[in-house]
Amino acid sequence: MILFPAIDLKTGQCVRLLRGDMDQATVFNDDPAAQAVAFARAGCAWLHVVDLDGAFAGASVNHDAVTAILAAIDIPLQLGGGIRDMAAIETWLAAGVARVILGTAALRDPDLVRGACRAFPGRIVVGIDARGGRVAVEGWAKTVDLAVVELARRFEDCGVTAIVFTDVDRDGALEGVNVAATAALARAISIPVIASGGVAGLADLAALKAAGERGIAGVISGRALYDGRLDLAAAIAALAAPGEAAAC
Repeated sequence: MILFPAIDLKTGQCVRLLRGDMDQATVFNDDPAAQAVAFARAGCAWLHVVDLDGAFAGASVNHDAVTAILAAIDIPLQLGGGIRDMAAIETWLAAGVARVILGTAALRDPDLVRGACRAFPGRIVVGIDARGGRVAVEGWAKTVDLAVVELARRFEDCGVTAIVFTDVDRDGALEGVNVAATAALARAISIPVIASGGVAGLADLAALKAAGERGIAGVISGRALYDGRLDLAAAIAALAAPGEAAAC
């Protein structure tokens, strides 16, 4: 299972939100590139980067911050937030982003997801955010009457690399990852699932592993890493398979 340290960008800074509320943002680093380097030097093999402003605007906003991160590290990153057309997908992949995450676009324009998977196999991730089990879009500002599993199943046959499943009600709240919902989603689909939202410590990582769902491929952590509740080295070791070198 892979640990994805999260770098969420708001006005060029590395922040964490509380339950998706842009007015409840805590700044943890005003130099996102330096934060990315710190994660890379600690042994992480991936980064999870989200342009929060872009998610609300519908187009990339924190371009300079993302570009600086790409220039500073040599590990792959997956990027989401405001990527809603093929031109944006092509631009970011050409810039060095390893995988793009399509969230609102997955609901509004499923043909874009399918076309992108054909054009860029292995490089398209679908982000599904949920409030109360229903899909949330446009930077979590709107909730639609559609179950998470129903949306995920629409992409079973098109080559999506992974589903990032975020429980918005727990995101940034340090109340524990929603293991039950994550495991249920992993059982219901064949696409690997990456858990997000609510990770508070090693117990959450252990709970995800104990769920025993082979389809849970990774977990994203933000606030718990920044405030020291989750030790990065210990987290990497906890998620490594028996006999496997610790990595994230």
